[in-house]
Amino acid sequence: MSTDFSTADKLYFEPLTVEDVLNVIDLEQPVGVIVQFGGQTAINLAAPLAQAGVKILGTSVQDLDRAEDRDEFDQIVRELGIPQPAGATATTTAGALTVAHKIGYPALIRPSYVLGGRAMEIVHNDAELQRYMRTAVRVSHEHPVLVDHYQAGQECEIDVIADGQDVLIPGIMEHIERAGVHSGDSMAVYPPQNFSQAVIDQICQRGTELAQRLHTVGMMNIQFIVHDEQVDVIEVNPRASRTVPFLSKVTGIPMAQVATLAILGQSIRAQGFQPGLQPTTGLVHVKAPVFSFNKLAGVDSLLGPEMKSTGEVMGSDTTLDKALYKAFAAAKVNVPDHGTVLFTIADAEKPEALGLAQRFHALGYYLQATPGTAQFLTDHGLPVSAVAKIGAGDDDILTRIIRGDIQVVINTVGTNHDAAADAFRIREAAVLHGTPLLTALDTADAILRVKEAQTFTTRAL
Repeated sequence: MSTDFSTADKLYFEPLTVEDVLNVIDLEQPVGVIVQFGGQTAINLAAPLAQAGVKILGTSVQDLDRAEDRDEFDQIVRELGIPQPAGATATTTAGALTVAHKIGYPALIRPSYVLGGRAMEIVHNDAELQRYMRTAVRVSHEHPVLVDHYQAGQECEIDVIADGQDVLIPGIMEHIERAGVHSGDSMAVYPPQNFSQAVIDQICQRGTELAQRLHTVGMMNIQFIVHDEQVDVIEVNPRASRTVPFLSKVTGIPMAQVATLAILGQSIRAQGFQPGLQPTTGLVHVKAPVFSFNKLAGVDSLLGPEMKSTGEVMGSDTTLDKALYKAFAAAKVNVPDHGTVLFTIADAEKPEALGLAQRFHALGYYLQATPGTAQFLTDHGLPVSAVAKIGAGDDDILTRIIRGDIQVVINTVGTNHDAAADAFRIREAAVLHGTPLLTALDTADAILRVKEAQTFTTRAL
């Protein structure tokens, strides 16, 4: 087969450059350019375009850089008194180690100015951090890495629209999966189901303060983490995010249109909106990611800080359980009502997985697990069958998945690299043979909510 590509193919695969944009500008002669709807690529092109004499409409290039530059953003956050996970930038491996030792492990480490959480990872010790710095990313003074303390908690996000003075918050999206899973891969619920009014007030106040201090004109996405009734800011993206279509649909607010008019000079109030958080609609809406692991050979299906979803769907109803059911159905996550659930769980997550296993057992599922997990579950009074490790006999774990003996796989991974390699093969086998695979315990909990609600309804009838 020939490997030659047509000109159109080359244009499709090659990244957009400043020269490409300048060619279009030269042809169209626009008054200015809006970069907020072009994702991270457009934001990265803003400064070079401005240097080439192109007028950037909306938030200024200087303020875009203040949001993207870690040191400048940290200064703003400190001035506003907004809490955030401890962290700093590093330009060398030695510098990254120094930061990690200061803030403590686990640490979330990632390059600056990246798209979709690319090359982002949670590291738990010096060896993992050194491996990351050696193999995952090349650092320099121009593009340092960001090293933050990994804070366990519940993530949420907002997309704000500002006119330079007033700030409109269409809604708050609560993530189902906890911190550590990329927001694009996490299920999200609108309106939030588990936040107190005090938490909601903090989210709105801090979102408004950040938008105003960054002189936002147009749209900005802000991500928070909630723990112990405190709201910390994780990061801001001075642009529209992937959640805008979802939030626009469920709130009825045409967010891209409102932001564009704000960029062109029409205030939030002139468009008929009052600043602040908008009223909810009365329904519960769930956004669920869609993955294409069965079509992407070699891509690990384990969810983490690096985005892997290729699309998303939504489910809407009067209750969270019903909305979850519709979202899972639309995403084609079809967990049978009976059968065998396989647990292969990292040591640190075994206590939490115990509760999930008890609930699956109560619903009538059979339990199987890898030896270490099986022993843990057995010690806590659950009837569970241990399955042989990969390669340990003719009836090992892969054989059972391939044969269709297992209906659901719940797989998490720890820091043991040998175990992680086996876990990858387990996930790969599940994907290839169409077995529902859950790599985040929060997703398994959401599935159980649906199953338990269905069982309760059936018994009631």
